[in-house]
Amino acid sequence: MRGGSGDSPSTVTVPASTSLNIMTGDDSMSDDVFEVEDGKSQMQAPGLSERLAGAVQATPSPTGYRDYQPPAEVLQNYSQQQSNFAKSRLADNVWSSYKRDQDNPENYVHKTILLGDSGVGKTSLLVQFDTGKFQHGNFAATVGIGFTNKMVTVDDSQVKLQIWDTAGQERFRSVTHAYYRDAHALLLLYDVTNKQSYDNIRAWLGEIREYAQDDVVIMLLGNKCDCGSERIVRREDGQRLANEYKVPFMETSAKTGLNVELAFHAVARELKARANKQEGGDSDDARFNVQDYLRQHQSQRNSCLSSNCLTT
Repeated sequence: MRGGSGDSPSTVTVPASTSLNIMTGDDSMSDDVFEVEDGKSQMQAPGLSERLAGAVQATPSPTGYRDYQPPAEVLQNYSQQQSNFAKSRLADNVWSSYKRDQDNPENYVHKTILLGDSGVGKTSLLVQFDTGKFQHGNFAATVGIGFTNKMVTVDDSQVKLQIWDTAGQERFRSVTHAYYRDAHALLLLYDVTNKQSYDNIRAWLGEIREYAQDDVVIMLLGNKCDCGSERIVRREDGQRLANEYKVPFMETSAKTGLNVELAFHAVARELKARANKQEGGDSDDARFNVQDYLRQHQSQRNSCLSSNCLTT
């Protein structure tokens, strides 16, 4: 649009939906109001706050009429419309992006929490799964809660697990409860060399039933099975408890890595199967059974033996 006495041509873009209600019967609009000249860039309407402040404008009026200034309330309404439009577009874009991610099962983030008494090896189990290594020596007790993200390959797709390592001490229990509510999977650990940690499993399962979702995936793990000479809890005892509560069970060792990946892969497969089932899928994934999967894939050894039992 050309306007004023300047020599440089310029154009002003005004949204078609904006109604300024200032038209008169005077047909004095320039013939080239909507003309765009080649090689010249478009420029947006000048700052409305400057107009409201009474600043002198060197650029044309957004109405297309030379030297015409709309009333302040009109410009104020226009400014508000533009602001609301920008906010609406931003919100729509964010929500659309989120929906696209959530509509793709491969982009789901599955919150998985490690639970159990202090010292049963939750942190070591997570480190073993995340890095494939065992950290020799004793970990300081976890304070509060922390998490790491891990991608798990399930057939030809990726399942993202957000794995939370929680403190097992009683004084942090109320903090842990808050994270149960939106958890997708819970791995509950006890130490096969610590009878008290095994006896407390019932209390942990009671809290899970109280605070977690009804359909949360639960798996019971008897950790430190490499400590053969110091074992107190038999494998059969763990299996019996798991059968009583109808949850999958196996023994693991954060030290040797026995069944560590299998535990997380089984959880990832179960979560993927449930997502497919919710979408109405009729694939093998939708008919996946985590207990059958564990029976087929876990080591044939009932326990792993080691002459040295380190804190895991």
